[in-house]
Amino acid sequence: QVQLVESGGGLVQAGGSLRLACAASGRTFSSYCMGWFRQAPGKEREFVAEISWRGTSRYYADSVKGRFTISRDNAKNTVYVQMNSLKPEDTAVYYCAASLNYPRDKSAEYDYWGQGTQVTVSS
Repeated sequence: QVQLVESGGGLVQAGGSLRLACAASGRTFSSYCMGWFRQAPGKEREFVAEISWRGTSRYYADSVKGRFTISRDNAKNTVYVQMNSLKPEDTAVYYCAASLNYPRDKSAEYDYWGQGTQVTVSS
């Protein structure tokens, strides 16, 4: 019933920035903890960032800490990730996910997933 749609992906040069957005359906968006994951070709799904339902607590993977910032606007039912200082290693399909719990990097505990948006970082 809850649908998530990512947007904002594209092609960017190394060192550049992108801002991804995830729009959620439903009227209970603010009750969900939101996360971002990514999957590169031939690689396993990787945790990126998580934000609590109130937006006051954030958790990042070590690989993106200091470069990525997760945020949310509950009035717009949207979660964002600002990605700066992008590297070719960041190239992946990025997915947003929603959970009624606080899973951190435990993808199995997220209840809803978007379709993903492609991010390609050229060297």
